[in-house]
Amino acid sequence: MRPALVFVGFMGAGKTTLAKEAALLLGGAPAADSDRLVEEEAGCSIEELFDRDGEAAFRALEERTACELLERADGGIVSLGGGAVLSSATRSALARHTVVLCEIGIELAWSRAAGKGRPLARDREAFTALYEERRSLYERLADAFLPEGARDALAAALPQLVALADAPEGTKLVWAQSASGDYPVLVGRGVLGGVGWPIEGRRFCITDETVAPLYGGLVPGLAGLVEIPPGEQAKTLATTEAVWRALVAQGATRADHLIALGGGVVGDLAGFAAATFQRGIPVVQVPTTLVAQVDSAYGGKTGVDLPEAKNYVGAYHQPSAVLVDPTTLSTLPAEEFAAGYAEVLKTALIAGGPLWEKVAAGRDVDDATILACARTKLAVVAADERDGGRRQLLNLGHTVGHAIETVTGYTRLRHGEAVGLGLLAALALSGQSQLREEVAALLGRAGLPTKIAAIDPAEVAAATMKDKKRTGEHVPFVLVDGPGDVHHGRTVGAPELLAAITELVG
Repeated sequence: MRPALVFVGFMGAGKTTLAKEAALLLGGAPAADSDRLVEEEAGCSIEELFDRDGEAAFRALEERTACELLERADGGIVSLGGGAVLSSATRSALARHTVVLCEIGIELAWSRAAGKGRPLARDREAFTALYEERRSLYERLADAFLPEGARDALAAALPQLVALADAPEGTKLVWAQSASGDYPVLVGRGVLGGVGWPIEGRRFCITDETVAPLYGGLVPGLAGLVEIPPGEQAKTLATTEAVWRALVAQGATRADHLIALGGGVVGDLAGFAAATFQRGIPVVQVPTTLVAQVDSAYGGKTGVDLPEAKNYVGAYHQPSAVLVDPTTLSTLPAEEFAAGYAEVLKTALIAGGPLWEKVAAGRDVDDATILACARTKLAVVAADERDGGRRQLLNLGHTVGHAIETVTGYTRLRHGEAVGLGLLAALALSGQSQLREEVAALLGRAGLPTKIAAIDPAEVAAATMKDKKRTGEHVPFVLVDGPGDVHHGRTVGAPELLAAITELVG
């Protein structure tokens, strides 16, 4: 029997509407709604059933209805009531299906559910507690994540949702949204070479001389390959020109697309090359380092460095897809993996909640952590693609970190090592001494530096004035009031900045 697409989520998430639309888009595929089936059998509304017989009776009928529906489903579309997944029997029945989480924020959920005949949406405080209680359960069950407001994107997302049934076991799909375009993000072991290619057209791969022999052969059907030297020193306009000219020599056209196979340097440079080659062609990001898998592959920031400042020449160019295969991390040197951990820490500080709790506990970075970091960044980018506000949060630790990279000529530290130092400076500027100590301990445990020798704090402070976020006299800093409570656009005094940087020297 074929798996069904099963839409789950909290009250008001639009599960029934999305399921109906999916069925129509699939040419009238069979569709069923567990809540409607419960009401048909009970002969009354769910609200009346709750009030007449109590929640326990409703849950028993809901469980039986959902399990029967899932057991006999042969393909098609199913939408489940918000609480159906509380049943262990229902969760077991979901195992052979593709579970699609329809995400929704608490404010919109309450506005849609309150006063609409929903027995568990009568009290705002209880409603919010229920939302928080169920969120982690939905996320654990989900094979795919559709963001709030994804109805308009369903036609584009649906082929990817259906294809999940043939993807390697455990593959997750996140549908990324931005003002300039949506795209699929696939996260799973074996997706590189193990899933259908996400877009049409000839494929030209940009990679570096280290990654090419390791993973270049896993990208199917290449029309061309361009290798660049590894490392931040290669992230220049000169290297980009060499890529452009190689693409011309290999016959690339506007109908083709690039593949960025590698870490952050490859992703940034190949994305910039794609944004500018023949005035723009698509790019598929295939990150092979931790820093790229948790951060840089998403969101469309591309560019190269100048001697004067990092990432000073570039463009916003959203990828057409991102394929994240954590098995590629097995060949990553330990020091490179550690450098990526700094971006995990940064993302966890921004997200707070379960992600911060996991990272703060010192747990290993696993596939679930990578997925959580990706979802955190994608949610921020969906709200603010071009750094107009909220996206600036993602620069936490980067203002001082980039300045350190610049004054050391991009040779002494890896990007993540510099970001880790930048996080410590940001926490010092935030007055968060205890949290700074906690983060320093996590960085040290990961093998990352918490001090840097032979550097002039005044020179680093001066280099922060070249930060790309600066539009006036002052550089806006991202500061932290606590995990999950991070703010952009803060001004800091020159003496305080110098003191925070000086604290890093040793």
